[in-house]
Amino acid sequence: MPTRPKTMLTIAEVLDEIDVPKSTFYRWLNTGRGPKSLKLPNGKRKVRRCDLDAWLSTFEQTAA
Repeated sequence: MPTRPKTMLTIAEVLDEIDVPKSTFYRWLNTGRGPKSLKLPNGKRKVRRCDLDAWLSTFEQTAA
């Protein structure tokens, strides 16, 4: 049975992928410079994979 791709990432998974400290990531979120995120009723914050990918794509540079 094929596994379904993970669509919701924990903050720890996001931090591991983008390799920044937690304090930097939360500063980005608080200043509107980070990816869209969800704060769930249990207080945990998650990031949709598609939102992280979209945010990361804003940093791509085209060849000159």
